[in-house]
Amino acid sequence: MSATGRNLYLIGFMGTGKSSVGRLAAQRLGLGLIDSDQAIERAEGRSITEIFCKEGEGAFREMERRFAEEGHAPGGLVVSCGGGLVMAPGMLERLKAKGVVICLHASAETVLARTAGKRHRPLLEGGGALERIRRLMAERERVYRGAHAIVLTDGRTLAEVAEHVARAYRDLAGGRS
Repeated sequence: MSATGRNLYLIGFMGTGKSSVGRLAAQRLGLGLIDSDQAIERAEGRSITEIFCKEGEGAFREMERRFAEEGHAPGGLVVSCGGGLVMAPGMLERLKAKGVVICLHASAETVLARTAGKRHRPLLEGGGALERIRRLMAERERVYRGAHAIVLTDGRTLAEVAEHVARAYRDLAGGRS
């Protein structure tokens, strides 16, 4: 566990590397790891895509809210958050009160390249994916910018991003909220 015991929350748009970077950062920091989407899928016994199709985005966002508020340990974790988890009013502030929030950022073109052909991306199904990514990123930008730190992932290896995240966490975990 870290010296402070505070969680590290990785937020950002889909395809920015939250899950992959989260694994490496957790190893570097000696913290446990939990992925919000995977935890919700386990709890619900079905995929995110199934939840979106059968119950809609609103039901899924409520599941994310429950996860953020009570679905994980209060400390000692890297939490890779789904891209929209922090969009609910007040959610970013709740996460910042629980730990250090770092946003991973990539360009819309990078996100498209990283997510192309992935079936578990219900918000990108159908045509016009690049424009949809740009629109969603613009809608979410204000919230994402409220994180304690933003780490750019374009043109960097996973190891480089994870080291930058780990360094930022160590710097911020001492008391900034």
